[in-house]
Amino acid sequence: MTDAPILEARAVSRSFGKFQALTNISVTFRAGELTAIIGPNGAGKSTFFNVISGGLAPSTGQVLFSGRDITALAAHEFARIGIAKSFQITNVFKQLSAHENVRVALQMRSSRFQIFRARQSYGELIADAESLLARVGLADSRNKLAGDLAHGQQRSLEVAMALACEPKLLLMDEPTAGMSPQETTVMMDLILQLSQERTVILVEHKMKMVMGLCQRLVVLHHGELLADGKPDDIRANAEVRRVYLGQKN
Repeated sequence: MTDAPILEARAVSRSFGKFQALTNISVTFRAGELTAIIGPNGAGKSTFFNVISGGLAPSTGQVLFSGRDITALAAHEFARIGIAKSFQITNVFKQLSAHENVRVALQMRSSRFQIFRARQSYGELIADAESLLARVGLADSRNKLAGDLAHGQQRSLEVAMALACEPKLLLMDEPTAGMSPQETTVMMDLILQLSQERTVILVEHKMKMVMGLCQRLVVLHHGELLADGKPDDIRANAEVRRVYLGQKN
């Protein structure tokens, strides 16, 4: 891990009509760090995720990636510059097999401007898809339809598809949403492994889960930055305990 920022939000605000969802949030994310953005329901986590992942433009402020201003960059351009994302609602092609899903993601990376491809290059795509499926623990499910996979497996498949673009930064919106305890454990192990290879930023509301997983926590409350620090610092923060855990002191 280095001190160089890979992602930065500068005075980011976002409003929807008269509703102020985010207010003047400034956060710097260091390269190689596993960070969780947490907060209670309505804290603005999903809105902030959409802003830093290109899904929403901020009303005011800037988003920078490796020093480059990407505030106005189209969402589909993010994968090309090294940012991949997985969403709270699973986004896979349920009528295709697990292997076909990953192969489609690989083809989007390697041949977005190519009308014709050499036949032998498809062999490389097949091998790469199998490698990614093995990476997320789905090697034995390569031929299963995505729609027939368990919920946790579909989330893992989406991660494999995100990894197809070889991202420097992986953004994950509530990656364990709807999972059983066993599926949650599997996903947490996968996230920890992935964080050894790239920067990972999670959006989560399960404080207990991220406390033992992440190196750093960013806490939002009512669309504002409440706290930012290591898990022990956040655990000891009286204001966080008050608004997040319902404790008075």
